Amino acid sequence: MKITEALFAGSSTRVSEKPKQNFPEFAFIGRSNVGKSSLINMLCNNRKLAMTSATPGKTRLINHFLINRQWYLVDLPGYGYAKMSMSGRQKLAQMIRNYINLSPDLAMLFVLIDSRHDIGKIDMDFLFELGESRIPFGIIFTKGDKLGPVALQGQIEKNRQMILEHWEELPPCFVSSSETGLGKEEILGYIGSVLDSMDNGTDK
Repeated sequence: MKITEALFAGSSTRVSEKPKQNFPEFAFIGRSNVGKSSLINMLCNNRKLAMTSATPGKTRLINHFLINRQWYLVDLPGYGYAKMSMSGRQKLAQMIRNYINLSPDLAMLFVLIDSRHDIGKIDMDFLFELGESRIPFGIIFTKGDKLGPVALQGQIEKNRQMILEHWEELPPCFVSSSETGLGKEEILGYIGSVLDSMDNGTDK
């Protein structure tokens, strides 16, 4: 799949405020500084796309981008922010849960994790919550250009094993770099395959 058009479609704080035109949604979420905006811009071939939703007042909203007039890329607020008040964190957490659990159009949630580090407790707790709620999710290990090939492979394998301690099988996993474009074809190809399977299911 190739993204030829990406249009900012609107911001919201709850499912009832989403864009009215329904398309499958592929959402991206991660902790602060995981490289989410850079990844979104890399996937969409637009260095300034995610900045559209990063203007004052929008950084803590759910942002929809209409891709190729076929599906939405959804930029979710991050979780686990330490520099935010407890009430602020709770409000964001509720906003995220509201969308993840109630959006009927959510096809896949991509959880971004820094490839240089072990999966943290906050990340693992979030993955547990997704599993308990039966939310389809995949993992994107970001900043894949920051380690050498051997160190990167070792860290990714360590994280895979940490996941397998709690799950019978791995979710879809990808390694990305917004600097080099690593993972772009794989991530977009996976989204394309999910869309194709949804079309085939509809045809049946």
